[in-house]
Amino acid sequence: MSEASGFTSMAGAKAEGQAPQIGVGMLGYAFMGKAHTHAMLNIGHMMYPPPAVPKLVGIAGRNREAVAEAAKRYGYQHAYTDWRDLINNPDIQFFDNGGPNDAHAEPCIAAAQAGKHILCEKPLARTAEESKLMLDAVQKAGVKHMVAFNYRFVPAIRQIRKLVDSGLLGKIYHFRAVYLQEWIMPHYNMPMIWRLQKKMAGSGALGDLGAHIIDLARYLVGEVRSVSGMTRTFIEERPWGDGTMGKVDVDDAFVSLLDFENGALGTVEATRFAAGRKNGQRIEINAEKATIVFNLERLNELEVYWVGDQPKETQGFRNVLVSEPFHPWWENWWPQGHMIGWEHTFVHEITHLLDCIVNNRAVSPIGADFLDGYRNSVICDAIVRSSESRRQVDCVYEA
Repeated sequence: MSEASGFTSMAGAKAEGQAPQIGVGMLGYAFMGKAHTHAMLNIGHMMYPPPAVPKLVGIAGRNREAVAEAAKRYGYQHAYTDWRDLINNPDIQFFDNGGPNDAHAEPCIAAAQAGKHILCEKPLARTAEESKLMLDAVQKAGVKHMVAFNYRFVPAIRQIRKLVDSGLLGKIYHFRAVYLQEWIMPHYNMPMIWRLQKKMAGSGALGDLGAHIIDLARYLVGEVRSVSGMTRTFIEERPWGDGTMGKVDVDDAFVSLLDFENGALGTVEATRFAAGRKNGQRIEINAEKATIVFNLERLNELEVYWVGDQPKETQGFRNVLVSEPFHPWWENWWPQGHMIGWEHTFVHEITHLLDCIVNNRAVSPIGADFLDGYRNSVICDAIVRSSESRRQVDCVYEA
């Protein structure tokens, strides 16, 4: 097999010099703590040579026994039950916030003031006002900051962005996206949890799922100037662990129109009441010269229709496998046709932030920085206001 095929270049890379270590402090040991840590443990092996090697210094969580077990399992040197102790550790330069939404603002602001670089899970905060405080803090501190919109780091999504930037698609007319899950439908008997409480989550499906596709709308098409939205809560009470009933005060589902500054028209929809959908995300862009479709459940593929690129008798959608060595990030992985998965988006994402830290590069536009996170929050808040007022609402950005 020739080197041009990609086998030799991927298997035989050599590093010159020693990659620096960056001490990591992780807040949260559950879903995202696990996903981010898994990525950090693979960066030094796969993204070779790495811009830096994450050193797992400390992990924090509320439950002493659970966080100690997580530290042992993942290989963190220290376990904390107070995130302040984590941030105060001088061996930590990079703060990774995978905590619940109500634990985003205060720890991230404190981390910025302590000079730590920050990765924060999405949505950046519960409201645009809270997001703006976080943006102001990181800008004042001069630290690197990124919001964990990991779908920007799917090679197929990055390939769409490259096609947009190249001008090959021409004028974009439409963006439409859905993000569908089912896990709080009645047959699951889901009790009251933090994701169903406004004081902790800020919003429901809108911030949990909608924020992702709103970010992709901004990343692939452009800024949103106004929205027309509707939200709905299907089950308004759920039991606590002691059997008492609690009020669900966030949305179970939302739909919204997006009016883009460049004239494109968008629709976004997210729900946690779509029977059979475990993590169903689909986006479609209709442009002057092509239509492109992405399906998260087939994340290494794109459906592409090019206008007039073949005789009409054979014209139609083509399935493009995004796994060639020249596709984004693929030089770090396997020979073409050997697939990667959802967990690898975090490898790409965290490697990007490490590169920005070490080489003083800008996080955006490849990644989403806190400015992107703030503007995303403005759009989400506007959708809520539109639903409440039953009117179209302008998105007013203070930054």
